[in-house]
Amino acid sequence: MPNIRCNVRTFLTIAGLITAWIGIPQAQAAEPAAPTGVQIAPHASANTRHIAAADPVAAKAAAVVCGSGYILENADRLPDPSNRLGTLFTYYIPSPSGTPDNDPTCAIFDNNTSSAKWMKLKLCSNWIADGCAEDTGRFTSYAGPVYRARGGCGKVYAIMKTSAGSSTALIDAIRNATNCD
Repeated sequence: MPNIRCNVRTFLTIAGLITAWIGIPQAQAAEPAAPTGVQIAPHASANTRHIAAADPVAAKAAAVVCGSGYILENADRLPDPSNRLGTLFTYYIPSPSGTPDNDPTCAIFDNNTSSAKWMKLKLCSNWIADGCAEDTGRFTSYAGPVYRARGGCGKVYAIMKTSAGSSTALIDAIRNATNCD
């Protein structure tokens, strides 16, 4: 059975229309949102801020897919900025302990091509006992969301191929889920 997903931009539009139609007030962020409409971590890299500013609709849509309270930590154009086939977004909710490795974490892997690709998104906790969460399949819009309750300081893996059986990856990236020292 094929994976059927709503394009994140369409999802965001539909969610806004439904919210307005039934009269649910929009939640207010604890901290002011960036000009992109997405709350961005204070320690996010200049590259993450640039990507969010360049495509605020995608950054906001991925945040909505992750859920309430998530803050943009990392955004990365893959395989590289000049040849963007996908965008990897990671978000976190600051834990009360203030320890990044305890932060609930979410990842979304956007498909920026014009066709369905086989994609794998894997988010691993820094806590070995917590393991990894993954989403794999043929997607036109995105892979994910994947969550780890204590995913801060863990790793996120993004793979894209033309098909599951292809021996060549268009994207094969490993990144830190959050910025940890």
